[in-house]
Amino acid sequence: MSDLRPADGTKLLIGGKLLEGSGGVFATINPATGAHLGTAADATADDMGAAIAAARAAFDETDWSTDPAFRARCLRQLRDAMTEHVEELREITIAEVGAPRMLTSGPHLEGPVADLGFFADLAETYSWRTDLPIAEPMGLRTRRQLRREAVGVVGAITPWNFPHQINLAKIGPALAAGNAVVLKPAPDTPWCAAALGTLAAEHTDIPPGVLNVVTSSDHQVGALLSEDPRVDLVSFTGSTRTGKAVMAAAANTIKKVFLELGGKSAFVVLDDADIKAACSMAAFSVSVHAGQGCALCTRLLVPRSRYEEALAATAKTLGGIRAGDPDDPRTVCGPLISERQRDRVERYLALAGKEGGEIVVGGGRPADGGDGFFVEPTLIAGVSNAATVAREEIFGPVLVILPYEDDDDAIRIANDSPYGLSGAVWGTDPDRIDRVVSAIRTGTLGVNGGTWYAADAPFGGYKQSGIGREMGVAGFEEYLETKLVAYPA
Repeated sequence: MSDLRPADGTKLLIGGKLLEGSGGVFATINPATGAHLGTAADATADDMGAAIAAARAAFDETDWSTDPAFRARCLRQLRDAMTEHVEELREITIAEVGAPRMLTSGPHLEGPVADLGFFADLAETYSWRTDLPIAEPMGLRTRRQLRREAVGVVGAITPWNFPHQINLAKIGPALAAGNAVVLKPAPDTPWCAAALGTLAAEHTDIPPGVLNVVTSSDHQVGALLSEDPRVDLVSFTGSTRTGKAVMAAAANTIKKVFLELGGKSAFVVLDDADIKAACSMAAFSVSVHAGQGCALCTRLLVPRSRYEEALAATAKTLGGIRAGDPDDPRTVCGPLISERQRDRVERYLALAGKEGGEIVVGGGRPADGGDGFFVEPTLIAGVSNAATVAREEIFGPVLVILPYEDDDDAIRIANDSPYGLSGAVWGTDPDRIDRVVSAIRTGTLGVNGGTWYAADAPFGGYKQSGIGREMGVAGFEEYLETKLVAYPA
């Protein structure tokens, strides 16, 4: 068994073998301290080409795509291997991602590992063939059968913010559906993906080439997945700007794309809600993992008639949340992933002031943050929904509070965004809540604290927040083609 944190660097997984990167290694950094963690294999374009070739051969030349029971067994083996090594994975996740320890028992690790079981079960129970009613097109009595088949080779490109969740939300359904996969993780979090590759190679019966993991410091290595004609589908999670580039590159070979992109979600507090409870929840949620979640609500919409009450409640909660050591089990808000990301957040905070906004709480670096990439949880007031900080995704622990006049105005402001990924509505009148929920153009909504994330629940957005759905049966079917076979009846 390989060490999941080897001193001399992690390995690539290509064609069933754990290999060095042709480009040597690149450094990994602990975002909580700014210190050097270790190294990861640095793949080149040649390595990516080899991984794509291995995936193509595995899909075309083995029976992986036609044996759902075998696929289910392999996915359960991967789940069990990750569960057996969960403490090693936990330490990697805290150190490399800056993930708060408390979140590794949920969405940062243990949750997505357990979710592999859902896709294993789905591979065994899904209706791969469905008979349609006999029809008589042009007077020809015909029996029709609908078949669902794997797309082929899937290129999965993932970000750094929730690496286990996003890696497994692509790998799980793609493999369950019968595809071969090439995973290219973000350069900031290669260890999480490399550990997955090591466990798959050493503890599962996944055939060589069916799963490949290619870490690299070069973003262009991942871009090859969008361009290569041997890849049938690209599944990308990341910024809307990069998603547009992925979509444009994929167009040259007319390959399918799944895109889960940015968000600027609205947390709508109706005037009959418990203002203190609602605003406290909004403040807490935007601080989770330092606000590095595309589906977190970063615009807080409150009734103008109760604005001062809402502002005070939000400021009190946000001011009580400390950005601190992710290894501390009490920490909710850890570091940003990198110095580059901290600089980006701080540029937005400076811009808020230039646009007439007021930083009510936070806005700086914690005094005890050392060399880590921390930013205090921050509340911005005094701007309209037209302000840059209210329109662009900051990806930090920053909440903008916006007053509205009535329910229609709240709906207008919530929808006045290029994004439509998530959101929340708080109130007491079920009819009003339902009207607001129905009118907001977004892919997921939580009502009064309801949680929409689960293995069987599809996730994705409207507008520039993406194309398609991840998780659930809908996410599984993203990785399938539809074939209609007609017979004489």
